[in-house]
Amino acid sequence: MLDRLFVLAQYVLPQILISRLAGKLADSRPPAPVLTAVIRWFIGRYGVNMNEAADENPASYGTFNAFFTRELKPGLRPLAGGSETLVSPVDGTISQLGQVSDDRVFQAKGQSFSLTELLGGDAERAKPFEGGEFATIYLAPHDYHRIHMPLAGKLQEMAYVPGRLFSVNPVTAEAVPRLFARNERVVAIFDTDAGPMAMVLVGAMIVGSVETRWGGVVAPTDGKREVTTSDYRHQSPGVRYERGEEMGRFRLGSTVILVFPKGATRWQENLQSRDQVRLGQSFGKVMNAQQETPAPR
Repeated sequence: MLDRLFVLAQYVLPQILISRLAGKLADSRPPAPVLTAVIRWFIGRYGVNMNEAADENPASYGTFNAFFTRELKPGLRPLAGGSETLVSPVDGTISQLGQVSDDRVFQAKGQSFSLTELLGGDAERAKPFEGGEFATIYLAPHDYHRIHMPLAGKLQEMAYVPGRLFSVNPVTAEAVPRLFARNERVVAIFDTDAGPMAMVLVGAMIVGSVETRWGGVVAPTDGKREVTTSDYRHQSPGVRYERGEEMGRFRLGSTVILVFPKGATRWQENLQSRDQVRLGQSFGKVMNAQQETPAPR
């Protein structure tokens, strides 16, 4: 009953207003004792392992977001395998992984959503991923919230897709139809040795914003609720990140969805829904290594 009430409440709450306010509060600088008390409460409430943080002292952080997007200690998440090994881009829990079928991506308990819709409604953007492989990874409040590259890649395109801001926890994923294709999200398309790779950074309730290394904080600035795109194909030298390099972060937590073309990759055989994963661990293998596609003239 409580789960049902939690889901129903999300339909009537002013999701965007609440989330934007949470973002402003997370970036604010309250008196140090107040901020430290809030951070200590959060650590205790959600079981955050501060022994992994580069700065273990809760009192060292100037804002809540600085704490939430904290760095890990150097060398704590070594990369598995070589360049042909696809590594987990985050610390988190696998929600689902499998194959895209008839433009549908499995969500949970009979729920699915359109891949084309997920990627911003552009059929041409979605076409390379028909029949491909997807993986959805949920970041809980206690997780490390920086996002890294599963493979080396060069950025081709980014789309900001406005939407709702439902929670993305397992309870909501099982109850809200088309959840990940309804929520606000950032779609980044990279060219990799496995061909095109889509990384979808899904916003959620209380997520202040999504940040990328190349574009900073990605959020609507003019009040318009429409898809906006940025093309990076013609930039020289372009935006390129190596395997395991940071590419973005959630300023409060959410979900990452990876999508690859058919036959391009194979997920690690022992991985399944609800498995916990760590940044850098082996997540799959490149099956048909390709050269990077030249930018169109």
